[in-house]
Amino acid sequence: MNSAMNGHFKSPDQAKNVWDDLIATGIPRDNIYIDEDQQVIKVMIPEEERREIQEIFDRHRLS
Repeated sequence: MNSAMNGHFKSPDQAKNVWDDLIATGIPRDNIYIDEDQQVIKVMIPEEERREIQEIFDRHRLS
């Protein structure tokens, strides 16, 4: 079952880097949403991938 993970970004460059990393790990583009107004990246993923996505968020210092 898929669930959402959210991370906040501080700049457009940071969001682009996170986006690139998520795509590189095989997350489909359709499962990644960026809300530039709220500065949030939302990723729809299976529960077993949460740890990997959290590591990407942490690597880019997302809160």
